[in-house]
Amino acid sequence: MMTDGLDGVVAASTILSDVDGAAGRLVIRGRSLDELAGRTSVEEATALLFDGFFDDRPSGGEWRAHLGQARHAVFAEVAALDERLIRHGPLEAVRALVARLADGEDLATALRLVAAPAVFLPSYLRLRAGHAPVAPDASLGHAADVMRMLRGQPASSVEAAALETYLVTVCDHGLNASTFAARVVASTQAGLTSAVLAGLGALKGPLHGGAPGPVLTMLNDIGEAGDARAWLEAALARGERLMGFGHRIYRVRDPRADALKRALATLGVEAGRLAQAEQVEAAALAVLKDHKPGRRLETNVEFYTAVLLDALGFPADSLTCVFAMGRSVGWLAHAREQATSGRLIRPQSRYVGPAS
Repeated sequence: MMTDGLDGVVAASTILSDVDGAAGRLVIRGRSLDELAGRTSVEEATALLFDGFFDDRPSGGEWRAHLGQARHAVFAEVAALDERLIRHGPLEAVRALVARLADGEDLATALRLVAAPAVFLPSYLRLRAGHAPVAPDASLGHAADVMRMLRGQPASSVEAAALETYLVTVCDHGLNASTFAARVVASTQAGLTSAVLAGLGALKGPLHGGAPGPVLTMLNDIGEAGDARAWLEAALARGERLMGFGHRIYRVRDPRADALKRALATLGVEAGRLAQAEQVEAAALAVLKDHKPGRRLETNVEFYTAVLLDALGFPADSLTCVFAMGRSVGWLAHAREQATSGRLIRPQSRYVGPAS
């Protein structure tokens, strides 16, 4: 039976993550999101997802050093960031730099691909702002180094922890569009760089990874209007979607939204922004319930992603790239799982055109 959009079709067996949309539960390699978010480092999440997929895995305490060395290695590619690439925008620039990395299936290749968006995005943003890129510090934790490369000076431990919570929260999420794209490419034995490039291409779309930026636009517009419910009702009357609400899988609240809301609450200086976000969220849920009573449209990950990453200083047009920083770990784990235990992915289509 053919299903448009592949809804309900099982396309892969995986040990990596389980998304229970009915219960609002996310499990990553046997551990719930509540166990991981705010309690696990990027390095630990990488070790967890990569477990069993590489022969040369380092011991537990060595992951930080290996990922730090990978950031140092990919920084050489930043020299290719010229004015033309900067004009193209953050995701296009990051994707072009990732394409300069060699394909491969080993751990060193995988770690360079985890490091790539974490190094390339801060470098791009600094160059666009007229500042010199900041070289990585291999001795730092991954999230802390990202913040340092972005700002040119160390971030507070609270800010680094908030970014780390975000990166771990989004590291994997079942067979979403970008992960499926990465698995399709991996099934051809093309290599990990090719798989990550496929993931980046899919993530660019506004129906997948491109939604957090418009959430900020919505919050800013509502702030100027001063009446959240009136603004939201007018948007629905125009046929617009309320960005940050509704999810293809979840029929209840997205558990990642709560993890990111907790991380945002640790950034005390942004309490005013959090209060506004909570007010808009409450108004949006009420409006959606009134206007679409037959559908469960709850808060999704993009809503508090936008507020959190804005508070950390990432521009609105760069948020999809920050998403890629976290999700690249999942893409790589899925790519290795597909390449080592799966078959070439080759679904069929049903022809509905004119007969000959």
